[in-house]
Amino acid sequence: MRMNGQNYRTIWPDSDGRRVHVIDQTRLPHHFETRALDNHLVVAAAIKDMVVRGAPLIGVTGAYGLALALSHDPSDLSLHKAHQTLLETRPTAVNLRWGLDRLRRIISTLPMEQRASAAFDEAGRIAEEDIASCEAIGEHGAQLIKDRAKNLRRPINILTHCNAGWLAAVDWGTALAPIYKAHRLGVDLHVWVDETRPRNQGASLTACELLGENVPHTVIVDNAGGHLMQHGLVDLVIVGSDRTTRTGDVCNKIGTYLKALAAYDNGVPFYAALPSSTIDWQMRDGVREITIEERDPREVTHISGRQSDGARVEIELTPAGSRARNFGFDVTPARLVTGIITERGVSAAQEEALINLFPEYA
Repeated sequence: MRMNGQNYRTIWPDSDGRRVHVIDQTRLPHHFETRALDNHLVVAAAIKDMVVRGAPLIGVTGAYGLALALSHDPSDLSLHKAHQTLLETRPTAVNLRWGLDRLRRIISTLPMEQRASAAFDEAGRIAEEDIASCEAIGEHGAQLIKDRAKNLRRPINILTHCNAGWLAAVDWGTALAPIYKAHRLGVDLHVWVDETRPRNQGASLTACELLGENVPHTVIVDNAGGHLMQHGLVDLVIVGSDRTTRTGDVCNKIGTYLKALAAYDNGVPFYAALPSSTIDWQMRDGVREITIEERDPREVTHISGRQSDGARVEIELTPAGSRARNFGFDVTPARLVTGIITERGVSAAQEEALINLFPEYA
């Protein structure tokens, strides 16, 4: 996808397999910088500190982190320790475990001298598969947008929450992929971008992406979505997911559940777009079973931005002494989800429908 007039992926390895490069998403939207990661501990810190974020990208980055660990020490002990270190960075996103387990399963059967090279090859395959899955999600979702826009005599208004674009994956993204595909097909559309407190991934990352692709959009405060829906200004909601159960419960950035409730009350279709690697086939009850990450309260009490002179500063929002809690995600029950857009098509948020698309998980 494009940023500053150039095409980028979010992650790419050196040709010699010694380092992996990523876009530093903590510096966006005001500064575009990349980082070189040369060992699994640096990768773990990048995931935990949200230098890289988004479920699909976390899975790919974790796989590359494990490959870097094996390039330094290919032993079983090294494989085990690096797997555990990386897994503990972000407990909610199922793609991380999926990517790490897939790599470990393949590498553990190989001789020591083959492990590092094979790990980098497999991490690369995971990255390419993620791109293909996200592009397929975009194509299926674009058809949905086209059908919804067919009888409108104005732009179709789509609301999205958090950032589920190409910055959250290797390329294309999940919730934004249908928007990009539809826009390139000439569909007249407009995107409402939730700011998505406390880290403002919508205002900083989604808006930055949409600018790069020249997609019409407007940033709104998180609590404006229900008002817009009441007044007929939202035709469709598309969000991403960090973990989805086999029964169709969708875990996504905190505040998604409230958007789903407002959409349900106003008859607005609510879709989650995600690759099958985000589906936790072992889980049935998202509200009770999904571990919700609780992050540093400072993300709530403080905010960062750019001054008029270009300097980046952090300021305190809340009174000194006031406590804060920072829940990273919430769960939207399947009954509020109109459908799930996957790489194999659009499914009802029901176990039977998902299994029909993915019979190998029956």
